[in-house]
Order: sequence, then C-alpha cells, then structure tokens
Amino acid sequence: MKKNKIAIQGELGAYSHIAAESLYQNAEISTCATFEEAFKLAFDDPSVKIVIPIENSLAGRVADIHYLLPKYKLQIHGEYFQAVEHNLLCKPEAVMEDIKYVRSHAQAIGQCQNLINEKKLKAIISADTAGSAKDLAEGKDKSIAAIASELSAKIYNLKILKRNIEDEKGNVTRFLIMGKNIEQPEFIENKKFITSCIFRVKSEPSALYKCLGGFATNQVNLTKLESFSVKNTFDQANFYLDLEGHLEQPEVKKALEELGFHTETLDILGVYAASKSREK
Repeated sequence: MKKNKIAIQGELGAYSHIAAESLYQNAEISTCATFEEAFKLAFDDPSVKIVIPIENSLAGRVADIHYLLPKYKLQIHGEYFQAVEHNLLCKPEAVMEDIKYVRSHAQAIGQCQNLINEKKLKAIISADTAGSAKDLAEGKDKSIAAIASELSAKIYNLKILKRNIEDEKGNVTRFLIMGKNIEQPEFIENKKFITSCIFRVKSEPSALYKCLGGFATNQVNLTKLESFSVKNTFDQANFYLDLEGHLEQPEVKKALEELGFHTETLDILGVYAASKSREK
C-alpha cells in the first residue's frame, strides 16, 4: 500500500507531527525548517500534502501562514483540531532541582509562565517545541529542560518531569491539510462544510461593507474573517475568510459571486468537510 507523503514544519515530535499521524497512519513524514519550505515542497510535488497550523485557541493566528496562502495558492483539503498539552522534559539523569533553564518555542514559553515563574527558570527561545527537545537530547547540560509534547519525550529519550504544565487547559490548535491538487468533496445534504477564500478589497469607501453584504442577504454564516496587509503597503489589505457551506449550495454561490464583484482578487482556497470538533 502506497504511503501518504506528509510535510510538516518542525522536528519529529512537534504538534504538527502528532496531528499528521492522527490523520494519516504510517505516513511518510518530511520535516521542514520553515513553513515556506513545507509550502514549496507541496507546490513542487503534487503527491505531497502539508499539515500546517493556522490558529491557536490561546495565541491566535499563526501569522506567517496568511502570507503564504496567496503566494502558493495550495488547496485546503481538510481541517483538524489538535489538543496541545505541554510537558516539562529533561535529561534522563536530571531531577527538578537541577533545572535552571527552560527551552521552547516562544508561544509555549508564554503558555507555561506559571511553572516558569514558580521554579524561577530562565527561558531560552527556540524555533519549535520538538526542536528544543531534540537539542536537549543531543546536549550534555542537565540544567536545561524543554517544553514539548509527550511524543517528543519518547522520540528523543527524555524524561517527563511534569505533565500538562500549560497555564490554561483546553489549549487547541487548528491545522489545515493542504496540497496542490483540488480535492473538493461532493455536496451532501445535512453534512457541514467549510469554504475558505482570500480576497483583496478595492481601495474605495465602504469596500469591505459591500464585500460582506452578499453573505448577509443570502444568510451565509462566516466563522472567521481576518485581515493582513498587502506586502509593502498600508493602503490595502487582504482578507482570509471561512464560511459555513459548500460552493454547490445556491446561497453560497450567490454570496461569493457578489463578493467577487466588489474585490480586486478572489481566490477560493478550498471546500472541505467541517471538523466534528466544531460540533458543540
């Protein structure tokens, strides 16, 4: 059986790796140093899909992704919500009293301030959580700990000093599954779908108001609308939008047609089944 080729940003043991393995069993995982490297890999090779974080319930959006979406125009094939549970990892021979420093991604450091302050640890910012665990395993200094996943501890043979050290529980990251090929599911009545797009408004008064009017008149619910600046200018903005519905639904089609009339550019990034995690 042919293995799925999945690219992630970060080292093995990252939360992207956990999400990828939850989605695709026995997948061939490629690790990338940057998000752009992962996007380019999928752009150059249609057989590769990427599993990329786009937003976190505590930290908000992953800013780099929004600029890569219009650049590479990969298609969104699905979404996945991954629980984030941080752990304090150390060398196998270390104990809590040995730890003076803690290394991790800036967001993970920010999400575990209570423990860091309680133990009076000095933070070392790294590129990603799993990379911090890998560096710790390769080094010899037992005064350094890392904040990373349980999978990272297993992969790099580290000890878990303390589990679930995040300040707030219920930390969740939303991931997008993306690839170069269009994979649009057939519309099925009573099944929930998400349609995602990026658009640029015309530089004129009430431009955004006009763009969004079609969603109101056609009663299409928007689940996300975010702006980010167009490169090298403050005069215009791109908008990332998620809506509930499928392109084949008449009301969605009419709303997007009206959106297209009032925009300079409009790119449909994908139509995909809504995650069951959205159900309350």
